[in-house]
Amino acid sequence: MDLVYEYGLFLAKIATVVVALVIVISLISNVAQRKKHQRGELRVTRLNEQYKTMQEEIAVALLDTHQQKQWHKEQKKKEKQEAKAAKARAKRGESAPSGKATLYVLDFKGSMDAHEVASLREEITAVLAVAKPQDEVLLRLESPGGVVHGYGLASSQLQRLRDRNIPLTVAVDKVAASGGYMMACVANRIVAAPFAIVGSIGVVAQVPNFNRLLKRNDIDIELHTAGQYKRTLTLFGENTEEGREKFREDLNETHQLFKQFVQTMRPSLDINEVATGEHWYGLQAQEKGLVDEIRTSDDLILQQMPQKEVVSVRYTRRKKLMDKFTGSAARSLDRLLLRWWQRGEKPLL
Repeated sequence: MDLVYEYGLFLAKIATVVVALVIVISLISNVAQRKKHQRGELRVTRLNEQYKTMQEEIAVALLDTHQQKQWHKEQKKKEKQEAKAAKARAKRGESAPSGKATLYVLDFKGSMDAHEVASLREEITAVLAVAKPQDEVLLRLESPGGVVHGYGLASSQLQRLRDRNIPLTVAVDKVAASGGYMMACVANRIVAAPFAIVGSIGVVAQVPNFNRLLKRNDIDIELHTAGQYKRTLTLFGENTEEGREKFREDLNETHQLFKQFVQTMRPSLDINEVATGEHWYGLQAQEKGLVDEIRTSDDLILQQMPQKEVVSVRYTRRKKLMDKFTGSAARSLDRLLLRWWQRGEKPLL
C-alpha cells in the first residue's frame, strides 16, 4: 500500500513539473509573438494572380463536365512544368523572368483623426525601398477629411513619392474632401468616379459653450493661462469678442495655407473659385480641374495589368480586444459624422 502511495506521489510531482514547464513555455511564446507583431505586418498580394484565378474559375464554370476534366488535366501538367522550371532557376540562382514594371496599390480609408497615416508611412517606406524608376504607385483614397495636422502629415508622406520621381495616381471612388483632397492634390494624376465627392477646400471649427448653464447652477470655472492667446474660446468659461476674433483669424490663416498648398500642387486651378468650402461630384470636379479623369480604381487596375505587375501593399497591426472595440466605435462615429455632413451639404439620392 505504501508503495502505491509513494508511486502516486511521484507521478503527481512529475505532472506538476510538466504543467509548470508548459506554462513557462507558453508565456515565453506569447511574449515572442507580442514582440513579433508589435510593429505590425506588411502584407503583399499579387493582384495579377488573383485576377487570373478569377478569370479561370469563371471560364471553367462555363465548360461542360468533359471539358472541365480535360482543362484540369492540362492545368496540372502546366503547373508541374512551371514548378520544374522554377526549381531549375532556383538551383541556378536566377529570378523569375519578368521585365515588367510594378504598380504598387495602396489603400487609405481615413478617419477624422487620420490615425491611418501610421500604416501609410510604413507602406510608402516599403515601396521606396524596392521601387525602380519605371514603377508607379496607385493610392485608393477615401476620406471626408479631419484634423489639419493629421492630414498634413499624410500629404507629406505622399510627397515622399513625388520627391523620388515615382509617378503617383490617386483614385477616388467615393469621397476625397477637405483633408482628403489635401492628400489627393499631391498626386501627379487624380482619377475619380462620376459621383465621387471631391473638394471642400475650407476649414471649419465648432466649439460648444456651457457657461450660461453653469452660471444658472452656481458653478464657477476658473481658467488660468500665460500668454494672451493661449486659449481663445473655451467650453466652460465666458468667451470674449476678442477671443472670437482671434479664433476666426486662426481659421482664416489655416484656410490660406490650405489654398496655397493646393495651388502649389495643382497650379492650373483657379484657386479662388474652388476654395470656397464647396464640394462637387466627379464630373463637376473634372470641369473645374480638381480631377484629371473620370474612372473607377477597378478600371484603372485592370487597364494596367497587361503591362505591369500589380501588387497590393498593406501594413497592418494586431489589435488588442479593447482597441478593436474602440476602433469599431470610432468608425461608427466617423460614419455618423459623414452622414450628417452629407445631409447638410446636398440632398442624398
